[in-house]
Amino acid sequence: MEQYTGHFMQHLPYLRRYARALTGTNGRGDALVTRTLEWYLEADEVEDGKSDLSRGLLYRHLNKLQDEEGLPPSIAPYHPVESALATLDELDRRLYLLVNLEDLPVGDAAAVLDLPPEEAMERLNHARERVRARLTATILIVEDDAIIAYDLAETVRGMGHIVCGNAATMDEALALAAEHRPTLALMDIRLADGDNGLEVARELRARRFLPVIFVTAFPDDLAKHGLEHLGPVIPKPFTRDQIEQAITRAVFMPQPEDARETAQPH
Repeated sequence: MEQYTGHFMQHLPYLRRYARALTGTNGRGDALVTRTLEWYLEADEVEDGKSDLSRGLLYRHLNKLQDEEGLPPSIAPYHPVESALATLDELDRRLYLLVNLEDLPVGDAAAVLDLPPEEAMERLNHARERVRARLTATILIVEDDAIIAYDLAETVRGMGHIVCGNAATMDEALALAAEHRPTLALMDIRLADGDNGLEVARELRARRFLPVIFVTAFPDDLAKHGLEHLGPVIPKPFTRDQIEQAITRAVFMPQPEDARETAQPH
């Protein structure tokens, strides 16, 4: 029995990693691994002296136990990769985890999931594209200073996100937002032609919910007008680290329920 336990222990780090990702929590994942160990030690293959059960077979049993529990995976709302994976069909999510997290060849992962290799490859490519798209934000920059706008755009692109355009006025901002439906706006407050970024943000919120980060030399303007709820503020001059951290928080922050319910498109 000791040699069989030792054989299982060789796979333990991989099984725990996969089970935790499969269930979304450390506790539930470890419980599945414990039950898999119990199953392994009682399996006919072990009783017959066959201790060479593959890791793939153990992954398969973890999937079976998860299905029997009937509980959906727990998703950390602030974890960008988990949030992206949550948009996948469960079969595709498991395929993605087996290949990208566990480093299984696509053929081996297909066998774990009872998929034809060709279908597995097609599903994997689709899943990778979905995850890539989910992790890529489309960002609108509303800034009338060309140098600052350029710096912000370079920071956004350096993070792997897309800049859908730069607007210097309210009309330009609303037109770009309607055309590209961005995921986030970086907004100056005092714009060209006397326009005000606070009004732009309010209009965007009225049309549809859009997270806004204010990047401004006048950070007190929101408080003066009681509009702190419109978004966080980064005072000028700013650092790239400040912009990157704010973008990461905003892009992967779950939408407030009241925003989904009340923001009505025109």
